[in-house]
Amino acid sequence: MSTDAEMAVYGKAAVYLRKPEKERIEAQTAPFDAKSACYVADVKELYLKAKILKKDGDKVTVEVLDTKEERTVKEDQVFPMNPPKYDKIEDMAMMTHLNEASVLYNLKERFAAWMIYTYSGLFCATVNPYKWLPVYDAECVSAYRGKKRMEAPPHIFSVSDNAFQFMLTDRENQSVLITGESGAGKTVNTKRVIQYFATIAVGGPKRDTSKNLDVIFQNSRHKTHNQ
Repeated sequence: MSTDAEMAVYGKAAVYLRKPEKERIEAQTAPFDAKSACYVADVKELYLKAKILKKDGDKVTVEVLDTKEERTVKEDQVFPMNPPKYDKIEDMAMMTHLNEASVLYNLKERFAAWMIYTYSGLFCATVNPYKWLPVYDAECVSAYRGKKRMEAPPHIFSVSDNAFQFMLTDRENQSVLITGESGAGKTVNTKRVIQYFATIAVGGPKRDTSKNLDVIFQNSRHKTHNQ
């Protein structure tokens, strides 16, 4: 995991890409009871953080952390929670407990910190922020250039660079599949793939591609603001 100093290469995008060192260290030492920490299914909120108080056959009594309310539910409505070191984890496939509650809370907490890109195994999940974030400038493109997937924070630029590198090494066509519901950000991320390829592959030192890149940049920004 990169240090804060190493993350400086990403410029102002760094805080939107990876947890700071202090937060990671605090998570490593945070108290955690693996036997009692859990999520409980909820009609309104879908899942709530809770702790197990007792078990009786297929019934489990839990205490909701936010409200201190006690509930007795069926065992299949209680899901194990991951230790704090997994909070805002960049690749959800690395979780100890991979369940729907853990996935949704991880995406929610990363989104709250404006970390909109998260890996899930071979996939990169994106949550549309519906606002402009400074994570697509030339400095950020340069920071992802030539890095393996696990050497850099999750980003559409990392997906793009990996496809580009595989194309060069394997001499085979590559595909990047971008899918999602209406308003999920498919068009914007497609343009980011194009932006990345244009930045790293078009022109040499004597060719000025700034105008072309500016068109892509402005078009993407306009689309983002109007989704």
